Parts: sequence; C-alpha cells; structure tokens
Amino acid sequence: MIGKWSAARGRAGRERPAQSAQSAPVTYGLIVACSLVFVAGPASGLNPSYGTGDGLLAAQRSYFRRWGVVPAELLTGDPGALLTPVTALFVHGTWLHLLGNMLFLYVFGAMAEERMGRLQFILFYVGCGCLALVGFAAANAGSSQTLVGASGAISAVLGAFLYLFPGARVTSLFPFLFFLPLRFPAWVTLPFWVALQWVAAGREARGPGVAYLAHVVGFGLGFAYAWVRYGREPAVPAGPGGEPADGPPADGPPAGRPRPGEAE
Repeated sequence: MIGKWSAARGRAGRERPAQSAQSAPVTYGLIVACSLVFVAGPASGLNPSYGTGDGLLAAQRSYFRRWGVVPAELLTGDPGALLTPVTALFVHGTWLHLLGNMLFLYVFGAMAEERMGRLQFILFYVGCGCLALVGFAAANAGSSQTLVGASGAISAVLGAFLYLFPGARVTSLFPFLFFLPLRFPAWVTLPFWVALQWVAAGREARGPGVAYLAHVVGFGLGFAYAWVRYGREPAVPAGPGGEPADGPPADGPPAGRPRPGEAE
C-alpha cells in the first residue's frame, strides 16, 4: 500500500528522487526509536519484567504517568514534568497506536525531511510535537489523564506536507465506500482529515481516548511553519511522474486509543 515517490515536485520546483533510508535518516530513526521504546516498555506486553495481569496494568499506569504529559502537573511547574512533552513523543499506548503513527510518519515524513534538511526537520518535529502537547494541556489544565504519543508531531508533518506538496497525490481509504482506495491531491485529502479532527475535538469527552485537539494544534503549527519558512517559494504541483503516497484513512486520526492513559 505504501507508494514510492519518484518525481513529485514540491514548492521548490525541483524533482524529488525516490525516497530511501539514506535520504531520510531522521524519519526512519524516529520510527526505530519509537518502536524500540514501545517494545521495551510495559504496553507491548513483550517484556516479562513488568509481570502480567493486574501487575502489568499497574506498571503501565506508572510508566505512562512517569513519561507522559499530565496537564495538571505540567502547568503547575512541577520540575519532574518539564521534560515530559519530549519523552511523551516516544511513548505509545498500544500496538495500534504505535503502528498507526509510524505508518503516517513513514508515508509523509521522508519528503518533508528531504525538503527541510535533517537538522531542521528533527527540530521542527520535536518542537511542534511539544507545542501540540502543551496546547492540549493548556486546554485541559485540570486534567490528571496522561497524554502519550507522537500524533501531535506527526500531525505537524502533515501540515507542513500540505503546504510544501499541495499537488502530491495521496491514496486514501474511505470506509463509507467499502475502503475503496482513491487518489486525491494532498490539498483535498489533508484538509478533509484535519476537519474531521476538529469536529472530533469539539465532541471530545474527558477520560482515556484520542486527544484530537493535539492533532489540530500540531497540524496548524506545521502548516504555519512551512508557510513562514518557505512562503516565498513558488508552489509547483506534483509532476505526473510522481507515484502516490498512501494517506490517512478518511475517518480517523493517526493514532489508536491506548488505555489506561490518554493517547495523543
């Protein structure tokens, strides 16, 4: 399902070669890091040191609270919470949460990284991801739910991708059309996706679930950054030789719904 880019054009107007691990080491390094952290942690269920049953559930709660963002603690200036917006980016709650996020990062991250450069991309990813988490925390200042996941950062990548490659064709799956894969330009698919996140954020209930607001904040930050940073460069649509990228399902965010913490 995952397409390779061969000659898609971005706002810089030059051809984009097919992506490889050599051309996007930060993107693939982030995927490996998140995967290793998850496998080593209690949420994967693969590490016997965390036990089983109730003991495992208790270990998961403690783990998420230690490394995830707790809005009530972060906004009161708790010294132990100051670094959690960074650590939370590498923690995921379930296999579905991890795989969904890493799929989105794999599809959209390589081209964004190649366009921005390695150093700029990692600073952009971490910075926007942290701000998305802080934004969610500010809107839920009294919440004691833990917030984990890279969705805010990856949503920022989607926002930047929309600005940098608006004409790139994205393959999407629509459940109401029996998951029929359809190809649309990014300027159609990604605004539709973020609109769904906005609607879901407005209906968001307190408690464990998906932090849709963090997706919206991250997407907005990513788009705004690309606009400010690359706004003077002329927009050039994806060339006809470019192959499509597989995009987000039309009805869901790039994250699962981990328990017992709240996934971002």
